[in-house]
Amino acid sequence: MKKINNKIKRKLRNRKRLKKVSFDKLRISVSKSLKNLSAQIIDDVQKKTLVSVSSSEKEVRSKKAKKMEKSSIVGEILAKRAKEKNIKEVYFDRGEFRYHGRVKVFADTLRKNGLKF
Repeated sequence: MKKINNKIKRKLRNRKRLKKVSFDKLRISVSKSLKNLSAQIIDDVQKKTLVSVSSSEKEVRSKKAKKMEKSSIVGEILAKRAKEKNIKEVYFDRGEFRYHGRVKVFADTLRKNGLKF
């Protein structure tokens, strides 16, 4: 129970800090489970999800890859879909997850493919 509470506290602390810093930008929200990674680009003003991608989608599942490789594939797909919608600047909301491992690989892939945060 204490571990869950710490995750919730970390998520709220990160969101609070991010809301102060970046207001006119869109938010990339990342969530992961033991097997999958999913991400969304969200407009907080209109409260709408503009772009989303998950490693459980058919085009990602068809490529037999390990979890770290899947996170980079998901990053490439999200960056491509964001370019189609003319999204260039965002801020990265890692939520309750620490910035290492799959989350870091995902963020680095987004940067390589042209998103600025």
